[in-house]
Amino acid sequence: MNIAVILAGGTGSRMGIVDMPKQFIEIYSKPVIVHTIESFEINDNIDAICVVCIKEWQNNLKIWLKEYDIRKVRWIADAGDSRQRSSLNALDAIKDDCTDEDIVIIHDAARPLVSQRIINENIEKVKQYGACDTVVPAHDTVIRSIDGEYLESIPARKELYMGQTPQSFTYGIIRKSYDDYYALPEDKRPVMTDDCGLVLNSGIKIGMAMGDKINMKLTTMEDLLLIKSLIRTTR
Repeated sequence: MNIAVILAGGTGSRMGIVDMPKQFIEIYSKPVIVHTIESFEINDNIDAICVVCIKEWQNNLKIWLKEYDIRKVRWIADAGDSRQRSSLNALDAIKDDCTDEDIVIIHDAARPLVSQRIINENIEKVKQYGACDTVVPAHDTVIRSIDGEYLESIPARKELYMGQTPQSFTYGIIRKSYDDYYALPEDKRPVMTDDCGLVLNSGIKIGMAMGDKINMKLTTMEDLLLIKSLIRTTR
């Protein structure tokens, strides 16, 4: 079974919108999260969907699922106080219906333009490697600075990629990585910003699926304008 996990726990604070998290903003009369879920709903390789959602917005989510005839959502899990906790809540929600060989495709609700190719390539890479990250090559030179004031180094651009989502794994791999991480004392846990970092920390090699510039994350008002334009021209 292939299960999409949609993470919708962000607050959107960087957009400056006080009363509405960014994943619930409407684009052409449809919430961003619905645009995102529909990308997985229409994919023939996705068997079920789990949405991790801010508790106060779960009733809205249930209304939208009915309004837009979305049928693959089987679980709605509470958002955690961090990305890791939200992912773990999803893994807990689906565990009774999963085997270790099932594939979990974890995606940000604020990336509504994920393509069918990216989703399918993630699934194929997990079948090959057990774990997969979606990436795009770094076209600009990346500067490394330790103190934010002086240039420390310029890594070789050909070795650098920018991470996107989905990030995908067999259930057994991602579950063990989370169990190992939270078995550590809190002060011994390394800081992680995504699921692949957790898996990589477990010593597991991660394959790469090629992403797309269009698969952008809604973070700023400028992003919102771009995504609106792209949705108009691609859908």
